[in-house]
Amino acid sequence: MHYLYVRVVKAKDIPLKKDGNSNPHPFVEVQLGNLKGLTFHFEHKSSPEWSQVFVVLKDRIQSRVLEVCLKDKSRIGDSDDGLIGKVNFEINEVPKRVPPDSPLAPQWYWMENRKGEKVKGELMLAVWIGTQADEAFQEALHLDATAVNGDGVANIKSKVYLSPRLWYLRVNVIEAQELEIGNKNRLQPEIYARITLGNVVLRTKNSLSKNVCPSWNEDLMFVVAEPFEEQLVLSVEDKVAPNKDELLGKCVISLQDVEKRVDFSTPISKWYGLENSKVSKLNSKVHLRLSFDGGYHVLDELTHYSSDLKATSKELWKPSIGVLELGILNAQGLSPMKNRDGCGITDPYCVAKYGQKWIRTRTIINSFNPNWNEQYTWEVFDPCTVITIGVFDNCHLQGEDKNDKAKDSKIGKVRIRLSTLETNRVYTHSYPLIVLTPAGVKKMGEIQLAVRFSCSSLFNMLAMYSQPLLPTLHYLHPLTYYQIDNLRHQATQIVATRLSRAEPPLRRELVEYMLDVGSNTWSIRRCKANYVRIAGILTGLIAICKWFNGICTWKNPFTTVLVHIIFFLFVCFPRLILSSMFVIVFFIGTWNYRMRPRKPPHMDIKLSQAERVPWDELDEEFDTFPTSRNNDAVRMRYDRLRSIGSRMQAVAGDLANQGERFYNLLTWRDPRATALFLIFCLVASVVLYVTPFTVLVSLMGFYTMRHPKFREKLPSVPLSFFRRLPAKTDSLL
Repeated sequence: MHYLYVRVVKAKDIPLKKDGNSNPHPFVEVQLGNLKGLTFHFEHKSSPEWSQVFVVLKDRIQSRVLEVCLKDKSRIGDSDDGLIGKVNFEINEVPKRVPPDSPLAPQWYWMENRKGEKVKGELMLAVWIGTQADEAFQEALHLDATAVNGDGVANIKSKVYLSPRLWYLRVNVIEAQELEIGNKNRLQPEIYARITLGNVVLRTKNSLSKNVCPSWNEDLMFVVAEPFEEQLVLSVEDKVAPNKDELLGKCVISLQDVEKRVDFSTPISKWYGLENSKVSKLNSKVHLRLSFDGGYHVLDELTHYSSDLKATSKELWKPSIGVLELGILNAQGLSPMKNRDGCGITDPYCVAKYGQKWIRTRTIINSFNPNWNEQYTWEVFDPCTVITIGVFDNCHLQGEDKNDKAKDSKIGKVRIRLSTLETNRVYTHSYPLIVLTPAGVKKMGEIQLAVRFSCSSLFNMLAMYSQPLLPTLHYLHPLTYYQIDNLRHQATQIVATRLSRAEPPLRRELVEYMLDVGSNTWSIRRCKANYVRIAGILTGLIAICKWFNGICTWKNPFTTVLVHIIFFLFVCFPRLILSSMFVIVFFIGTWNYRMRPRKPPHMDIKLSQAERVPWDELDEEFDTFPTSRNNDAVRMRYDRLRSIGSRMQAVAGDLANQGERFYNLLTWRDPRATALFLIFCLVASVVLYVTPFTVLVSLMGFYTMRHPKFREKLPSVPLSFFRRLPAKTDSLL
C-alpha cells in the first residue's frame, strides 16, 4: 500500500505580528482536499520545531495539490484565518521512496501568501510517496484520523507488546513455633496460615497438631510476574469462632532473594520471625521453603490451543524451529458497532497473540471495509501451537475514553494452528468473524489474512512430535486440576493488568477475550457440541460395525464369500495380519492426500451448535458466577440440570452393573452361576489344549459370519448368562 508522507520539521525567520512587537503563535496545517492535519502550536516563538509526520493512503487522495500552511493561532478568526505563508506541492511530482533507501532529507522551502507573493520565513519539509514499511509510518498521524485528538491519538496507532514473564511461586509452609494464644485456657486451637500476594489470598488447612507449635507441610502455589516488586505477606491465625479469627503473628517477605530452580530439587528452608501487635516474651517464628519453579510452563491459555509451551526458565529453552509470518490484509462487510451523530459506524483494529508477543494494528476510522496491510513475524518453538487473531471496535476515541466503563467491542476472532499449515507456503484466505451474543450467533464480517510458516530445520521440527507437549516437570510432578485452574486464573489477571497499563493500552476485556477467560464455565451448548464431536469420532467405528453386520447377514453374498476367503488366508498365514493392516492404513492415508484441506479451519457455527440455541440456554451461558438471575430462572435451570443428571446417572449405573457382573463371576455371589462358569472354564481349557489354534480361530470366525438361516433373533447364550448375574444394585437405597 502506498502512502503520501509529509514531514514537518521546523520553521525560521517567521515575521512578527502586525503590531510588530511580539512573535506569533505558530502551527502548521497540512491540507489535502477535504483532509486536514494540524501540528501542535508554540507561543511567541519565531523558530519553532515540530518534527511531526502526517500520512494518508494514496488511494484516498482526491486532490492534485498538497498545501502546507504556516498559521498564527493568535490570529485565528481574521479574514485570512491566521495564514502566515504556505507551500504547495503537486501530487504527481512527489518523489517515491522504497526501503532500504535512506530517508528523504528535509529541505527549506520559501513560503507565499494566497496571492502567490513571496513572504518572509521558511519551512523545512520532506514530502514523499512510501509504503507502510517506512520507518516513519509507526509514529505518523493519519490525515483521515485527525478528528481524533487528545488521548485518542495514542489509541489508534499500531504497537507491539510483550507479556510479562511469569513464574510459579511455591510456598511450602512447614511449621510454626512458640505461638502465643490470647485465650491460654484454649486447649485445642485451630491454627492455620494465610498467605497474601497482591490480590490473591490462599490459606492452609487447620493444623492437626492442636498446640502452639503447629505443623502443616503444605504447598501453596502463586503466579508472579517479573520484576518481582510485590511482597508476600504471611499471617498465622487461630479460628476461635466460626466468624472470628485471632492473629497470632505476621511477617512480610521480599521475593527478590527467592531461589529459582529448574528441577524439583529441595530448596533451602528458612525460619522467619512473626510480629504481633501484642507484647510477647516468646520468639514466634514460622518455617518455610520458597522457590520459583522455572521448570513449569505457566499456563495463561487453555492447553489445547496454547501459543506457547516453553518452560519459564530460559535454561530449558530449545532453539527455534522456524518463523511465523502473519499479514493482516483487510476486512469486508463489518457490522456497525456504535452510533455517532445518528449514524452506525465502526472503528476497527486487529490484535494478534502468539507466545509472549502481542501486536495491535492501527485503527481505521469509520470504515466497514478497512485495509491494514500490516505484517508481523514470530519465532516458532513448537509447531503444535495456535495463533489467535481478534478484531475489535475502538470505543476510546473522540472523548469516549472519558467514560471509564466504555469497552472495546469484540467483532470476532480466528485461531490458526501451525501444524495444519504446510511449510513455506503462503495461505491467503478470508475467515468469517463470528460472535456469540445473548441474542444469538451473529456473523460480523470477514477478515483476510496471509499466513506463512517457514521451517529452518525439518529434522528439528519432526523431532518435536516425539517430545512431551509440556515441560517434563508437568509430568514428573504434576499439578492438580484445581491448581491448574486457579493458577491459570491468576496468570490471566496478571497479563490483563500489565497490558492494560501500556500506552496505548491493551484493555482488560480484549485480553480476556483473546485468552478465552471463562470458556470452561457450564454451557449446555458446549455440552451438545462435545457430544456431536464424540459422535463424529465414533462414526468410523460405527461404519465398520455396520459393514461387518452386513457381512454376517449376507447382504452381499459376493463380498461375504470374499471376506471368508481372506479370513481363511489370514488364519493360515497369520504373519500377514499386522502387515496387511498397516498397508491398508498407508493406502487410505495416501488416497486421502488428494482430498486434504487446502486452507486452515475457521470458526464453525454448526460444529459449535450455535445455529439455533434457545434463548434461555444463551442467557445461562452469559450469566455471571455466582448467578445474578431471579429465583424462578434459577429453579428452572436447576430442574433442567436434574433431568440431565438423571440420564447421566442411569448411564453410570448401567456401566457399574456390567462391571460388577463381570467381577461376580468368581465371587460366588450367585453360587450356581459361578459353578457353571468354572465348569465352562475347565472344559474350555481342555478343548483349547487339544484343538489346534488355527482350527479354533477358523471355527470362531465362520460361526460369527454364519448365514442368517442358522441365526436366531433371541440373545445368545453367553449374553443371557451374563445378564442374569447379580450386581450391587440390590444394596442401594
